[in-house]
Amino acid sequence: MTFWIRLLQLILSLSLLVVLHEFGHFTMARIFGVRVEKFYMFFNLRRSLVRFKKINGKWNVKWFAPNVEESLKMKVDDEGSAVKDSKGRIMYEPLSDAELATLPADDWRRYPETTEWGIGWLPFGGYCRICGMVDETTSAAELQSEMKPYEYRAKKTWQRMLIIVGGVLFNLIGAMLIYAAILMKWGVAYVPMQNAAYGLQYSELMKQQGFQNGDRIISIDGMIPETTADVAEWLLIDGKQSVLVARGADTVCLTMQSDFTQQVLANEATDLFDFRFPFVIDDVSGRSPAAMADLQGGDSIVGINGVSTQAFQDVQEQLQANAGKTIQLEYYRNQERHVVDVTLGDDAKLGVLYRSPETYLKVERKKYAFFPAIPAGIKMGWKTLTGYVKQFKVVFTKEGAKQLGGFGAIGKMFPERWSWPVFWSMTAFLSIILAFMNILPIPVLDGGYLIFLIYEMITGRKPSDKFMERTTSVGFALIFALLIYANLNDILRAFF
Repeated sequence: MTFWIRLLQLILSLSLLVVLHEFGHFTMARIFGVRVEKFYMFFNLRRSLVRFKKINGKWNVKWFAPNVEESLKMKVDDEGSAVKDSKGRIMYEPLSDAELATLPADDWRRYPETTEWGIGWLPFGGYCRICGMVDETTSAAELQSEMKPYEYRAKKTWQRMLIIVGGVLFNLIGAMLIYAAILMKWGVAYVPMQNAAYGLQYSELMKQQGFQNGDRIISIDGMIPETTADVAEWLLIDGKQSVLVARGADTVCLTMQSDFTQQVLANEATDLFDFRFPFVIDDVSGRSPAAMADLQGGDSIVGINGVSTQAFQDVQEQLQANAGKTIQLEYYRNQERHVVDVTLGDDAKLGVLYRSPETYLKVERKKYAFFPAIPAGIKMGWKTLTGYVKQFKVVFTKEGAKQLGGFGAIGKMFPERWSWPVFWSMTAFLSIILAFMNILPIPVLDGGYLIFLIYEMITGRKPSDKFMERTTSVGFALIFALLIYANLNDILRAFF
């Protein structure tokens, strides 16, 4: 069930983002009078779940129908023989306007001035086919030899640039609006670092850097962190090394190792630290070890077998170490210290519910009204973008490349149970990632087209349609290889 819940969230999130991205291209194209031939959510190999098109002011809808035949005809020479390319494949060319006019009245190809909308059956991605543009959906041979004013290639360079970046802009704006809506609907909750009254619990990797459980982080390179996210970003992404901590009544300066980030990646460490809080019983289950020892709600556990357990994590550690044994448990009830013997089962559980960490950590909650939520959402989106850009440099390291993940890794970012706040937060984050990845200067991505347009603007020379077709093929092969590598990493992590 967990798998299907995550899969559904992944498909829904990516589908929304792809439609948003492609709608950015569509909107810019229509603003500048460029025809958009097709707009599809999901891919429609051979047939579509549904497709619709406005013809003579009326919507025509087809359900579970084969795709509309392409507006192409076989290219022939003066003798009427089929023209073939260098690899012996028959070449095709677009139907002329006169030939389109001879098609039956119910043939959708007769009306290229309106967009064919649809939903495919393969639930990943989608596309927007822009008239007169060589991309992964259209080859150079499929373009009319005579350039038409409603085609992409007929527009000015700056107009084509806006059409290209439209998808990225819509993803960025969409993410910021989602963040604004989250702040307005659910607000934001976090524990300020200054509220870590019981200090932090550190992973073994952090302990190797000199941290001890209970240390409270005061500053990093002279900067005071507000949240745990600040600590993680400054240590892992920015590479800051000097950490000042409060250890009891003393202050200690720690120096992080220069390759700390690589160590974290190599060990696939995800939980470097967490807030410590006391183990206070909230309720006791019937016939549990705790019930047999007459433990009650409100009891605060402070020691096991003579070992001080100042925090919940200390208690958990001692319980695990004494599974199946009888322990001497120390606790406070009404400010009085008590000691009792408790016999644990093999699962090392007391059989109690404990009080929420929020009871002791003073969680800060802030909810925004409509107008304040907008600039706050923009700020949140920009901070997410800059943080992701900083992280991207890690991809080019040996350990970073090993951590690349595909759809499986993305799916695991969603929770095991459906949560709308988490779903929309993840969707906004993925929208930021999609925008950034698409602007990379790789052929077939928006950034690749943008590079060629900048070249055209500087030199005054437009790359040929054939050149664009070849670079698109190369870019598509690179992206496909990257997808295989990333998803192969998911498989290796899952089974080895």
